Order: sequence, then structure tokens, then C-alpha cells
Amino acid sequence: MRLLLPLDIQFFAGEKTEKATPKKRQDSRKKGQVVKSQDVSAAFLLLSVFLLLYFWAPSMLEGLFSFFHQSIEKNMLIESLNQDTVMEIYSQSLMEMGKIVLPVLLITMVIGVASNVAQFGFLFTTEQLKLDLKKMDPIKGIKKIISVRAIINLIKSLLKVAFIGTVTAVIIWVNLEEVLSLSLHSPWEILTTVARLTGLMGIAASLVLILIAVLDYVYEKYEYEKKLKMSKQDIKDEYKNAEGDPKIKSKIKQRQREMAMRRMMQEIPDADVVITNPTHYAIVLKYDESNMEAPKVVAKGTDFVAQKIKLIAKENNVIMVENRPLARAMYDKVEIGDFVPEEFFKAVAEVLAYVYRIKRKI
Repeated sequence: MRLLLPLDIQFFAGEKTEKATPKKRQDSRKKGQVVKSQDVSAAFLLLSVFLLLYFWAPSMLEGLFSFFHQSIEKNMLIESLNQDTVMEIYSQSLMEMGKIVLPVLLITMVIGVASNVAQFGFLFTTEQLKLDLKKMDPIKGIKKIISVRAIINLIKSLLKVAFIGTVTAVIIWVNLEEVLSLSLHSPWEILTTVARLTGLMGIAASLVLILIAVLDYVYEKYEYEKKLKMSKQDIKDEYKNAEGDPKIKSKIKQRQREMAMRRMMQEIPDADVVITNPTHYAIVLKYDESNMEAPKVVAKGTDFVAQKIKLIAKENNVIMVENRPLARAMYDKVEIGDFVPEEFFKAVAEVLAYVYRIKRKI
């Protein structure tokens, strides 16, 4: 069995084996680095456009023919042509073309936005628009060409060509008799048949591309998670930056405890009584009848701190009373600076009465 040398430990500490933290994911998202497959958007866009054209193209064509028919009947006589009629034909043509083109543009925009939102949600960032000279590095460009990702992209392209070619061939084979008989039909029937088969091939190809896009999205997510992975040292550094260096925080807490302990010890000389366990617990009480509703706990401690409290109390002639149950119960339920709860009034009153009797004798 080989012992791990310091260099080995350092290597394993720097190996990126841990999942990304929420902060790392958030920072990556702000930079525009998200899980995204271009094939998903392209496939759904292609499918939506072909479905729209396949089912709505006849009504679009009918409207276009109706427009031209009316234009020819009303305005295309040579003797009636003038500047006003030409502008009217032009504006009507634009409106009719808008009716044909706008639905395609609208559904393209909606599907394009929806497919991206479905992948990574709403995101607006300008990080990707910033000039980065590192992207112009020719060595990195060559590495990208011969990288694993480039091979994956080549395989995807070959799969697309193979699948789309297969789907197209199948549709033509199924409709082979109809295709071979096109030469016997009129030009209009040929155009109609070709348009219908083109629509079917487009829809089928889009469905195949969606399957490829899903696989591509899974691969992109895997690559994204792999790229975001962090080493244990990265996580420690992130924690230090976010929460502060643990060593510094520990020193600050230690200093705060020391200051609190010092303030607590300064209250003991003016206290009225120290209730002890007698060795493990010490509760210091102070009571001023003129401005206090009840006795107040000004200090408490266990073990070493309890011994320190008793030492200071002895040096300053503060009376100590042994009451094990009371000391233990008050230590658990009363914090420094709190007034004694009502449940301890009777026991504390007895202790204070005992203390005042001793002080009067002294």
C-alpha cells in the first residue's frame, strides 16, 4: 500500500470531482453560460413552420389568388392605370403579403423564444457581447477543431443527414406510384402533389430532428455539468470569499468571547450572591430593590469558569451559597443579563434573605 505524499494530496484536492455550488451556477448563468442545444430550437422551428404551411397553405394560396384576380379586374386595364391606382395596388399587395408572411414570422418568433425559455428560463445578459481577445487565439481555435466536441458535432451532422435522407426516401417510396405518374398530370396537379409531399417530408424530418435534439440536449447538459465541476479547494476558496476565512472568523469569535468573559467578571465584585453547585456550576445574582423588578443574573459558568467566578467572589467578599438544584436549574434556563424567572422567585428569595442576614451580622 503506497502512502500519499503531499504532492498526491495536493493533486487530489485540485481534481474537479465535486458538483457545482449554487453560487457557481448563479455566476455561470450571469455570464450567459447555460445548458442550451441549438438543435432543439431549430427542430421545433422547422416543425412549426412545416405544420403551419401544410395546413394553412391552401387558404393562403386562395387568398393570394383572390387578391390578384380582383386587382386585375379592377385596376389592370391600361386606360385606368395612373399614379393613384398603382399606389393602391402596391399597398394592397403589401397588405396581402403581410397576411401571408406575418403568421410565419409570428409563430417562428414564439417558438424560438419558447424553446429557449424551456431550456434555461428567462435570461438577459450582455456578457457574451463583450470583446474577448482569448477567443481569437489561433491555438485554441485549432484545439476546438480537433476536440471531442468537434467529433460529436460531426457525428450529429452525419446522423442528421442519414436520418433525414432515410425519412425522405421512405416517404417517396410510399408514394412512388404517385410520383412516377406526375408526368401524366397537369402542371397544377404536379405542383399540388409536390407541395404535399414536401410538407410531409418536412414534418417527418422535423420529428426526427427533435429526437436528435433531445439526445443533443442530454449531451449538452452532461458537458455543462462537467464544465461546472469544482475541486474541493475551489469550494473552500468560495466559502472563504463568501463567508470569510474560517480562521479569521474563529479568532473574531474567540476575541468576542474573551471580551464577554471580561465584562462578566467585572460584574462579580458588585454582585450580592454566588449560588454554587459547589464545584461545577456558579450563578451570580445582583438585586437592587430601588430599580430592579427581580434579581438579575450578571454572570454564570461551569467548571473552570465557575472556579474563576468563585475566586473573584472570594477576593471581593461576595457571599457564596451552595444550592445544587437551584444552580443547575438556573444555569440551564436563565441567560446572562436576564431577570430571574417567576418559577425561581421563592428559592432565590430564601437565598437572598440568608445573604442579607449574614451581611447584617457582619
